[in-house]
Amino acid sequence: METVATPLEASLDRLGLVQAGAPRLVEALAGGVSSDIVRVDAGGRTFCVKRALAKLKVAAEWRAPVERNHAEAEWMRVAGAIVPDAVPRLLAEDRVAGLFAMEYLPPERYPVWKAELRDGRVDAAFAAEVGGRLARIHAATARRDALAARFANDHIFYPIRLEAYLVATAAAHADVRDALLALVEVTRSNKLVLVHGDVSPKNILAGPRGPVFLDAECAVYGDPAFDLAFCLNHLLLKCLWRPQWRERYLECFASLARAYLDGVAWEPRAAMEARTARLLPGLFLGRVDGKSPAEYVTDQRDKARVRRAARLLLAQPAAALADVADVWRRALA
Repeated sequence: METVATPLEASLDRLGLVQAGAPRLVEALAGGVSSDIVRVDAGGRTFCVKRALAKLKVAAEWRAPVERNHAEAEWMRVAGAIVPDAVPRLLAEDRVAGLFAMEYLPPERYPVWKAELRDGRVDAAFAAEVGGRLARIHAATARRDALAARFANDHIFYPIRLEAYLVATAAAHADVRDALLALVEVTRSNKLVLVHGDVSPKNILAGPRGPVFLDAECAVYGDPAFDLAFCLNHLLLKCLWRPQWRERYLECFASLARAYLDGVAWEPRAAMEARTARLLPGLFLGRVDGKSPAEYVTDQRDKARVRRAARLLLAQPAAALADVADVWRRALA
């Protein structure tokens, strides 16, 4: 540990989280590519502070507005009121400094779901809880004009998600370019619920009271199909990471999808599922040829499997998520 940097120290004083002049220590925590996250120990308490970065930590030139830090804090406030156990407790926000503080959840009690999946602790019941909680948040925020105005964050969501995953991928694949750009327009035009924007196993903790969602920097009032497809996409890709557990990952895929779709009340379930099934192969291809490739998909044969399955589904869209899983299962054979 080391003494905290002066800007953070000033913010802690301003927010009243630490008594002025009291010793405080900070430790950088491992995180994603878009933010700096630190653990702060001061005055007998421990908490986390998160600050968004203007340039994301990837090889490609990838920038995004730093006000997404406030969007995340707002998402935590809304989601926490709906499912209190599904988010960390927000302690304070400093919009001037572009950061917020939240409770620290110790990893021994709150392991990251991605690590659990990697290590063979593949629990379909937990996956169903993820789907169920996500559906509850979507259902409670559906068709609410005040929330739509509060989370009119397309200027954040587009560069971090649609441009990075679909538009950039379209530039690399002329044969499916039109299909990918059509997915962008469909996703942009559906304003139905409060979307998290980064529902990934690396952003979900397996807490003692169920899944805890982190990193809602991309929060926007938009298409719920994005959240569902984004998470299901990761479960498909895990089949390449740890092939010995492929069938268990696919079981999680089915359980999460089923639990989520059981909670769809704001539109016909079939319409929601069909939109998700059409979007999923675009995101799938984006994790190989977009701006944020999956770090564990490095084998050229595996990349070819992803491209082959994605192209097939983009050319011949599925209406059911089970059909997407079947195409992927055949590509793995």
